[in-house]
Amino acid sequence: MKAIVCVDKNWAIGADGKPLVSIPADLRWFREKTMGHVVVMGRKTWDSLPNGRALDGRTNIVLSRQKDFQAKGAVVVHSRDELLEELKKYDLDDIFIIGGSQIYTLMVPYCDTLYVTKVNYAYQADTWFTNLDLVPEWKLVEESEEQTCFNIEYTFRTYERKYHMARPV
Repeated sequence: MKAIVCVDKNWAIGADGKPLVSIPADLRWFREKTMGHVVVMGRKTWDSLPNGRALDGRTNIVLSRQKDFQAKGAVVVHSRDELLEELKKYDLDDIFIIGGSQIYTLMVPYCDTLYVTKVNYAYQADTWFTNLDLVPEWKLVEESEEQTCFNIEYTFRTYERKYHMARPV
């Protein structure tokens, strides 16, 4: 299983329920990595999708505690156990965790690869991702050259877990 996230220099990912920044090259990278795969998200992330629609070319799975929540074009599950049961239908290498914070906390322990867009700026934020550079079990295995979008500098990073984790399903 994999996760993909965009973080600032302090590993912040959002403020007021919204991403911190929108970088066209990051959106393309996200699309390239996740196209044709399963994307797992929380309801708030679902609500933030463009036009409130499922991501085309991907199997969308939404975890929501709201029992009556429906998401057109997506599979909706209501608990961790229900999510893990649903994920048994797919090859673990095809699953991408895409946010938000609670979903990352719940599912990153099952991931073996993390794709991180690291923005070299500290934004005002209220939501963070774990700083992988401080977690011994994660190793930075690839980093792009520094990119620039207007005055925003960023890199694309790939982290891999140093040792095998138990499979969730």
